[in-house]
Amino acid sequence: MWPTDLKRWGAALGSAALLFLAVLLMQYWGSRFILPHHYVYQETRADNGVKLHAMAVSPERVELRAADRPLGSYRVYGINGGFFYREAVLSIAVNGDKPVSGPAGAYGSGWFNEKYPRGTLVWDEAAGAFSVQVVSSADEIRVRDRSRYLAQGGVSMNLGDEAGWEAAMQREHLPNPDEKRLRSGLVYHGTGTLWLIVTPDLCTAAAFREAVQEEIAPGSAKEGIFLDGDGSAQMNAAETKLYGDSRDLRQIIAIR
Repeated sequence: MWPTDLKRWGAALGSAALLFLAVLLMQYWGSRFILPHHYVYQETRADNGVKLHAMAVSPERVELRAADRPLGSYRVYGINGGFFYREAVLSIAVNGDKPVSGPAGAYGSGWFNEKYPRGTLVWDEAAGAFSVQVVSSADEIRVRDRSRYLAQGGVSMNLGDEAGWEAAMQREHLPNPDEKRLRSGLVYHGTGTLWLIVTPDLCTAAAFREAVQEEIAPGSAKEGIFLDGDGSAQMNAAETKLYGDSRDLRQIIAIR
């Protein structure tokens, strides 16, 4: 074999080795960073200027979890959950009758909507139905099978009640409704779809609700709740990341 042939063979072998190494690195990267994609992503802007990022998902793919870091620190798709103070989860957050952060009935565990009865989005797996129930604790939630449901507390949006939604919001004490803050929420449709929604725009509760009415399942009956907002309004999706102010969260809504 001539020297030039040896050089060509060497170059070819070197290229093959580099290609093989690149494939291995891609497989390793994918196994670490690419997650199963069990949602449909939507990005839209309402007529009032509020931009919405939404993830439409089957409720069977949703799990409520405790947290102690910003959402962006977790290898999971999802959004922030309900209200909290320091280490205490102050909104109902239960999978079955199991709160996310402690035993049933314990303060700060996710068993209670602290201080006030508040709108709590419930997925009753046995009945195959969503509802928003205004309750103070998880043991007040009405479901067919207490081992097969999830419940996320927040504040009622009352999307079907244009005349009374503001009064209901005030009874449930949504923080800072008239200030321009980051917002997040959950909305369900009768077909069994759940939307996890975050806006990166500073807006009032009324403006966020108006955008949801217009852009999420437009023209269809739907219902939902406000979740925590301001710096807690965070989203992890393959298509985007919304960091809020990168504060530590105490509860998240994860897509599994």
